[in-house]
Amino acid sequence: MSEQDSNKNLPLSGIRVVEFTHMVMGPSAGLVLADLGAEVIKIEPIKGDNTRRLKGSGAGYFPMYNRNKQSLCLDLKDKAGQEIALKLIDKADVLIENFRPGAMDKLGFAYEQLRLRNSRLIYCSLKGFLDGPYQHRTALDEVTQMMGGLAYMTGLPGKPMRAGSSVIDIAGGMFGAIAILAALEERHRTGTGQLVKSSLFESTAFMVGQHMAQQAVSGLPLQPMSVRTSAWAVYDIFDTCDDEQVFVGVVSDTQWAIFCQAFALAEFAEDASLALNNERVTQRDRIMPVIRQCLGAMTKQQLMSKLDQTGLPFAPIASPSDLFDDPHLNAGGGLVEISLPDNGGKARLPGLPIDLAGRRLGLRQDLPTEGEHSHAALLSIGYSEEQIQALRSAGVVR
Repeated sequence: MSEQDSNKNLPLSGIRVVEFTHMVMGPSAGLVLADLGAEVIKIEPIKGDNTRRLKGSGAGYFPMYNRNKQSLCLDLKDKAGQEIALKLIDKADVLIENFRPGAMDKLGFAYEQLRLRNSRLIYCSLKGFLDGPYQHRTALDEVTQMMGGLAYMTGLPGKPMRAGSSVIDIAGGMFGAIAILAALEERHRTGTGQLVKSSLFESTAFMVGQHMAQQAVSGLPLQPMSVRTSAWAVYDIFDTCDDEQVFVGVVSDTQWAIFCQAFALAEFAEDASLALNNERVTQRDRIMPVIRQCLGAMTKQQLMSKLDQTGLPFAPIASPSDLFDDPHLNAGGGLVEISLPDNGGKARLPGLPIDLAGRRLGLRQDLPTEGEHSHAALLSIGYSEEQIQALRSAGVVR
């Protein structure tokens, strides 16, 4: 099967998405749809999305979340630019936006207005909060991690700390994509679109729901994960004799027996008081020093080899930079190579972590340059070459 034929057979082939987004939450929702085969047209300001120019921890936002998309640069403050956007929306299946509350309304792109033009439109609004007392607030990933309890659970007591990734932006985008897919399926039955929403705060609450349930079940105050009482006796990071570290988890009574046999811990294997997990948890102070000494006598590779052979859960302690050369990701199509427009280099970045009937979802469209697809987008909605040139000259289109 040719690459072109393969693209046509992607699940969302034929679905057109117009994306008014920046930063992470909105682009990540669009990325899911784009990787699944949708035609995603990213509407950028004339100067291009400011996310392209972020430095520091934001330098990776644009390259990670904007592959497989087209770029159309428009001046949306100009009536002609607004008209172009409306014509695209008229032919779209999905609109995604993640701007501050009221921003789309001011441009004339409120859902209630657009549904009159395109009754099949699925309009996905990604915000800080769903409807309620906070809905007017502007939120960020870190804001909702703090107010939603995730920073409390991640940090040390009295020292809340955000997670080491934009997990709420990404989760909110994923929930937005799920809502879009559900609305597309419903449209198959009803023939009409709808307004769907996803938010950062409610996504954070969903993430910490397990801890809320824990308190409801146990009746005990919650402790941050950094000082929690683990549900399992052996669920820790262990130092090895070559100054490396390996995480090891023993999460069942069967695994405990395997673990004791593999590491010649006969005294523990024969001790009936350690046969059940909950009893082992109460005796952690007794067993952990012995286990640490045993595992600490091995090198990282020796320990991982033995754990691999036994089938027990383990992990080397890696940084994101280690994943570029991870043999599993590289062998399985888990990394997608993109070009970096600013420096002419290339980078292998994670693809969607799904497999569809043995098929991984790869690259169809490299990272777009600013306005790379403006000409093609305007042609697709009926603008002539002369009209396009006039719009460029007027600074409405780039």
